[in-house]
Amino acid sequence: MHNEGTGQASEAATTILNNIQLWQEATAAGDVDKLLDLMDEEVVFLVAGNPPMKGREQFTQNLRNILQTHHIASSSQIQEIVVQADLAYTWSYLQVEIIPKQAGPQMRRAGNVLSIWRLQADGKWRISRDANLLSLVQDNPA
Repeated sequence: MHNEGTGQASEAATTILNNIQLWQEATAAGDVDKLLDLMDEEVVFLVAGNPPMKGREQFTQNLRNILQTHHIASSSQIQEIVVQADLAYTWSYLQVEIIPKQAGPQMRRAGNVLSIWRLQADGKWRISRDANLLSLVQDNPA
């Protein structure tokens, strides 16, 4: 993990890491409303093979649709975090399990994620851009 500058940068990095943990916990609990405060209103999510998902309303609508039929569990290993004034980025390796609430196969995806965070006027760090390079994890037959 890498941090630029002062104690303020270190404090910002800790806050961002806490936001990532909160994001994963809220998603696992199906608490989409808690995610709203972690995203800039104009957030953009880039997912391989899909058009950009623009705005937190589009993201939350898509997530709510998925959570009607599935649970999501995730874990991330932070590879790098850099904070410069009111802008930061995180690079992490993310693993996601999408588990049907009823019968059916679960899906596992894993890969690198690069996220850009901005310090907002209200003093909160929110995700502004997210490039998600997850791909399907194939189970190896025994």
